[in-house]
This record gives sequence, C-alpha cells and structure tokens, in this order.
Amino acid sequence: METAYQIRSAYRGEWQDAMALAWKTFLRFEADVYSPQGVKNFENFITDSTLHRMFVMGVYQMFVAVKGSEIVGMITLRELSHISLLFVDEAYHRQGIGRGLIGYLADYLRTEVGAWRMTVNSSPYGVGFYHKMGFRDIRPEEMKDGIIYTPMEFIL
Repeated sequence: METAYQIRSAYRGEWQDAMALAWKTFLRFEADVYSPQGVKNFENFITDSTLHRMFVMGVYQMFVAVKGSEIVGMITLRELSHISLLFVDEAYHRQGIGRGLIGYLADYLRTEVGAWRMTVNSSPYGVGFYHKMGFRDIRPEEMKDGIIYTPMEFIL
C-alpha cells in the first residue's frame, strides 16, 4: 500500500508553515493545561528568530510529513538527538504520521548521527503516544517557565 504522505527534510521556505501547524495544534490540544506564561513561552519559542537562523544554518533540523504540497506533520531535532517539537495536523491524527516521523528520525539518528538513543520532553498530551512508540519516562513530570513536560528516552 502506498502511503498518502512523504517524510523528508524541511525546505527553508517551509519554516513558517511548519511553525503555524505547531502553534495551531498546540492551541487545540495542549494550551488548556498550561499557564498563560507557559502558552506565551511556547509561542515565543516557535517564533524566535534565533531558532529560525539555527534552522537555516542546519543546526536545528526539521523533518516534515507532506501530503501533496501540504505539511501535515513536523518534527524538529536539537542537540543531535533530542526531539524538540512534534506536531501532526488534527485532520491527520491516527493515520500513522506521528509514528512515521518518529521512525524516520530513529533511522536518521542511527545511520547518519550514530546516536544510541533519542530523548524528548513530552507534553502531557503526548505522553501516551510516546509510550506507545516505546519511549520510557526518565524522570517524573516537571514544569519550567510554565511549560509542563515529562522527560523520556527511546533506546535506538
């Protein structure tokens, strides 16, 4: 069966669309459990010009799932093996896109980076998903700057 989407490295011109997807999905599924400070800090993170420059320079990597010309999912990587952002458009939830992005990233980390694990600070909404993917908690839920997360790892 042919997949209805393709996963690849994001193009420079796709940054704004990918961050708009992250913001829209964050507001829909996550913002309600965050303080106003946490929501503002998340918005500041995804609109930060330094982060964008790091992406353009190749230091902050992004991979996207695209269907036709539409970005339907995105995942970003910092510090070589840490998932920074993972979002799938609501209309495409439960279609294997998040699983596909994790699998793509795992293969990339194994073969291109030589990493032995990947980590994530999961939002409360994402914990169940990451557990299904095989991630395990490495510390209890924490909160920093209004952002709630559970540190997790996946051994590659």
